[in-house]
Amino acid sequence: MLGADDPLDPTPRRILVAGTTGVGKTTTAGRIGAVLGVPHTEIDSLFHGPDWEPRETFVADVEAYTSEPAWVTEWQYTPVRALLAERADTLVWIDLPTPVALWRLLRRTLRRRLRRVELWNGNVEPSLWTFFTDRGHILRWGIRTRNVSRRRVPELVTSAPHLRIVHLRSQREVDRFVQHLGGGRG
Repeated sequence: MLGADDPLDPTPRRILVAGTTGVGKTTTAGRIGAVLGVPHTEIDSLFHGPDWEPRETFVADVEAYTSEPAWVTEWQYTPVRALLAERADTLVWIDLPTPVALWRLLRRTLRRRLRRVELWNGNVEPSLWTFFTDRGHILRWGIRTRNVSRRRVPELVTSAPHLRIVHLRSQREVDRFVQHLGGGRG
């Protein structure tokens, strides 16, 4: 695996950003897209329909998006995870310490809920009370799945040997990596 300061030659064109819920995958994917001039689509926007229902066209939409010559998105959702890994040339793994990731997830969830931020297709974060009643609540999901990436990403070394994997362990490394990608801007 590569680190924040390792050169990437050729420049990535099809990029995945992986990590547990709340580490900043979408923010980082947007930054990478901006510095490389590559389109970024939030994979959540392709997955979630109204009322948080999965969209029937999700897999077809991901197939179409990843058929393009350049893109950046998050590495999520079991039905498309293998397809994404197959079509990407680079995977950026944000592997922050668990307390940092959970704190960020809590802060993001509270901010979105209190401000009633509309996410995808009219959805907003549910009542905070649902943390106690909904096993799928994003905070419970984050706690339950916090170590999944630490198992899945290393498996890609064998299942997707063409994929360059960049392992970033701190926000400082994330920032440095994006800055290097952008030739000093980012």
